[in-house]
Amino acid sequence: MSEQTEHTEHTAISLEEPYQRPAPQECLGQAGRRGPFRYGERIQVTDTKGRKNTFLLDPHGYFQSVRGSFHHRDVVGMDEGSVIETDTGHELLLLRPLLADYVLSMPRGAQVVYPKDSGQVIAMGDIFPGARVLEAGVGSGALTMNLLSAIGEGGHLLSIERREDFAQIAASNVDAWFGRHHPAWELRTGDFADVVAARVEPGSIDRVVLDMLAPWENVEAASSALAPGGLFLAYVATVTQLSRTVEALRHSGLFTEPESWESMVRTWNVDGLAVRPDHRMVAHTGFLLTARRLAAGSRPLTRKRPPARGAYDEGGYWLPDDVKERTSTDKKVRRVLRDCRAKQPTDATPVLSGSADDDQDGADHV
Repeated sequence: MSEQTEHTEHTAISLEEPYQRPAPQECLGQAGRRGPFRYGERIQVTDTKGRKNTFLLDPHGYFQSVRGSFHHRDVVGMDEGSVIETDTGHELLLLRPLLADYVLSMPRGAQVVYPKDSGQVIAMGDIFPGARVLEAGVGSGALTMNLLSAIGEGGHLLSIERREDFAQIAASNVDAWFGRHHPAWELRTGDFADVVAARVEPGSIDRVVLDMLAPWENVEAASSALAPGGLFLAYVATVTQLSRTVEALRHSGLFTEPESWESMVRTWNVDGLAVRPDHRMVAHTGFLLTARRLAAGSRPLTRKRPPARGAYDEGGYWLPDDVKERTSTDKKVRRVLRDCRAKQPTDATPVLSGSADDDQDGADHV
């Protein structure tokens, strides 16, 4: 799987002039990247050991690695899937990166949602073309790109992020992947409950996707935004968060019985009759849980299975202090933001305020 392969974002060496930000693509994403390689495109170089580097083709660019080097102009005009020989005699494979490859190589301020979990979100969350999706916890934009690919230009995705710097990084990464601002995307900063109250019409959202530290604190806001039958989906890293969120959904009386799971991926080595699992695997990265919104006036079905012994003893609930948040240093975030902005297309996604008083952007409610 791509999660196990070494990915790096290679900064091309410019021999003459500073790099210019790419112009917007006419078509979104991979649809606008067919045919031979062109300047301004992102390509992926893979060596014989499976190590991958990605970079943007620049008229004055020069790729250099332990496997040799070449000028970017030597690559332009070649078909995707070509093999080039470097000045040291090593062979390198040239491809356009897949979304899973790009997610693992792009600059990041927060930890990304791995492709195996993004795929589960799209499939188990039934993110369909034209869906109206509410996302909280944008981070570096990995899950956002998968959601936008699923809903298409006919849907609408409202993404909410507490931190302004993380929102800027996500906007740069998403714009760089699609080649320009995605018309179905609206990115706002602020507290989830406040933005929902100010910007979202009650009962207008098909799917709510939360990737945050304490999703149980926003069950009420999510329930007000969801249409009857809409789906609540949360991505959490620890059993602490999983337990609190599931219990919050149950106690609200507004959702069906939550379902929770994790997925693990193990690749296999196939060499003739020698077929065996690889020594490494992508194991636990997080838990996913889902629940459906009930209609007004309806109550959830009574659970037939009795709770486990000790499940609800006094003091048995997880406390907010039990959940620890890992944060990136300000220095790293500033560096990542600087690198992202250099590669962001000129048609950049605006990062808007979620405040009800800030209406100068003229955006309509969802």
